[in-house]
Parts: sequence; structure tokens; C-alpha cells
Amino acid sequence: MNKVIVLSALLISATAAIAQPAKSGKSALQAVEYRQSIFKLIKSNVGVLGAMNKGVVPFDASTLETNGLRLEQLSLMLEDYFKIDTTQYPVNTEALDDIWQNKADFSTKIDNLTLAAQNLQAVAKAKDAGKYKSAVGDVFKTCKGCHKSYKQD
Repeated sequence: MNKVIVLSALLISATAAIAQPAKSGKSALQAVEYRQSIFKLIKSNVGVLGAMNKGVVPFDASTLETNGLRLEQLSLMLEDYFKIDTTQYPVNTEALDDIWQNKADFSTKIDNLTLAAQNLQAVAKAKDAGKYKSAVGDVFKTCKGCHKSYKQD
């Protein structure tokens, strides 16, 4: 099954490597709004994971599995909404232009989030409490890795 997951991620990366320029300021603004919406949803789903890792709330396998599934789906949506290069329009975004200059690396980082979210689901399904913190930590590492390279501080 892991081979299928990796192959799927590679196929997604290959098709997402080429971005198209936004056709107008309106389409650039709309693309940014959609991306920001996805990131808000990602934030809402990782918040409880962070609270679990800090011991603020107890670990709950059901929440880990649900939020892992959501993060996986949201990560796959990111590929779609970053296909539009908005760099030629003055839009309010924290995304760095390097995203479109290093599209393959950016896509790999999104794939890493997808894989980390899938792993989180597997750990949750197995109810392996000894691996919860590590699986959640891997999700956060993928977020941090992408922010470091492609998000304005």
C-alpha cells in the first residue's frame, strides 16, 4: 500500500510542476483567496494536534485520524490552487515568488505534507499511542519546511 501512496504523490508532483500565469488581476486575487482559505483550514486542523503534542488535551485516535484525513485532502487541493502563478499582480499574499521559480521543490514539500498526513492516519488507526507524538511532529516539520522556504515572515 505504501508504494501506491508514494506513486500517487509522484504523479501529483509531475502534473503540478508547471504553473500558468494568472489571466487577470481578478483571477490572481481569486486564486490567492482560495489558497488562503485552504491554509486557514489546515491551521484549524493542526491546532488540536499541537495541543495534543503539548499535553494540553489528551491524545485521541479518532481526532488524529479525522484531522489526518482532512490534512491529506487539503494538501492535495494546494497543488490545484498553486497552479496559477500570481506573481505579476499586486495581490496581498505571504507566498514568496520562489514558489513558482522552484515549483518542483514546492510540489515535493506539498507531497511531504500529504505523506505525513497519511502516516498520521495510519498511526491513529493502529491506535499506537507510542507513535502519536512522532506522527504529529512529522506533520509540523512539513509545514515548517515549506514556510521556511516559501512564506514571508
